[in-house]
Amino acid sequence: MMSERQPVLTTQKRDHSEAAAQEAARTTLPASRQPPRWSARRRRDGLFLLGVLLLSMVTILVLANTGSSQRGQATTAQSGSSPAPVTQTLSTTSSSLIATGTFREYPFPQSNSQVMRLAVDHEGRLWMGEMGRNALAVFDPRTQAFQEITPPHGRYGIMGIQVAADDTIWFAEQYANYIGHYLPITRQFHLYPLPTITTHDPSNAGKTLTLPSAPNDLALDSHGEVWFAEFNAGRLGRLDPHTGHMQQYLLAGDRTAQQLAPYGVTVDPRGMVWFTEMGVERIGRLDPATGRIQYFPLPGVHAPLMEIASDAHGAIWVTSFSSGLLLQLNPHSGAVTSYYASLTGADPGGLYGLAVTSSGDIWMTLLAQNALARLDAATHRFVYYRVPTENSGPLALVAGANQILWFTETDKIGMLRP
Repeated sequence: MMSERQPVLTTQKRDHSEAAAQEAARTTLPASRQPPRWSARRRRDGLFLLGVLLLSMVTILVLANTGSSQRGQATTAQSGSSPAPVTQTLSTTSSSLIATGTFREYPFPQSNSQVMRLAVDHEGRLWMGEMGRNALAVFDPRTQAFQEITPPHGRYGIMGIQVAADDTIWFAEQYANYIGHYLPITRQFHLYPLPTITTHDPSNAGKTLTLPSAPNDLALDSHGEVWFAEFNAGRLGRLDPHTGHMQQYLLAGDRTAQQLAPYGVTVDPRGMVWFTEMGVERIGRLDPATGRIQYFPLPGVHAPLMEIASDAHGAIWVTSFSSGLLLQLNPHSGAVTSYYASLTGADPGGLYGLAVTSSGDIWMTLLAQNALARLDAATHRFVYYRVPTENSGPLALVAGANQILWFTETDKIGMLRP
């Protein structure tokens, strides 16, 4: 019997019919139905991300102060977990290089794209959620053509996106509260709805609010199972696409789960599931075989943790939305190394996009400094690449074939060949 967290799991069968949707003509929702939370921030992806973070922290505070109950068939209670031993080292990376590379930009055919994450399929096409346009979108670099697909019951909330081995597309619709699966060949969607959360309304005594579990990021393991972070619910979810069964892993007790705000998720080469939490400065690891959750604390870190990725050796990398901080965790020793990226030497603000290439280099976007940065795996030195267009707002990032980097700008797709 393990001394650390041992969950009691329940499963949820897929209680829905498969939703088939053709790529219909674009329809515009009335203003009253469009989410007003983004209306003041739609001209810049940087401000948009700031809006996401501010809204997220408000949600955490509301849930933390009022408590909540979760409504739905899939819930899990778990006991506490003792932290892993940790040491910390600091790398200042005093010497850096500025390189040029070859940049290309591909404007979107319309404004208000607001893309948070990118994925690339085996044909080199880029898939993304356009949160400003309520669309699942694909860009083909060979033809330079964009295509938009309206997701069923979409609510402008596609955040996480992944391409499966069969080139089908998995995505998390944060506000519509489901995991979506799109089949490009048949143009069909399969939807996997999630439970909602009921909490007291702090603005109206005696009334309640119903919130989505808010699936954010997702990752696929070697068996094709889908792992996702439920931002509002303080849970990790696991979906078996063959059976439609879901498992839920609650990350804390009922009163504190919603303060954690799990954000990014990835799967390492051994099949372990790693995740970040915006509400707590630590990195979590879940063992799918046992359900055991272990935490790695981050002494001295005081910043919201964002994207997370594993390299080929199993090291874990995390971006943070403060001071240009990039973290590396050695899962065997618990050692944490902090790297500070800054093109100009001034405070660069937050890092967001994160990609690990086949050569082992670590790439990230520097939103405020309008640049991409590469941490050389051998020398532990940053190399910076300025985006030619000023104030372009580089945000999402993915590594493609032949060491090409793809990233988003304000209403553009950018390409860098280092």
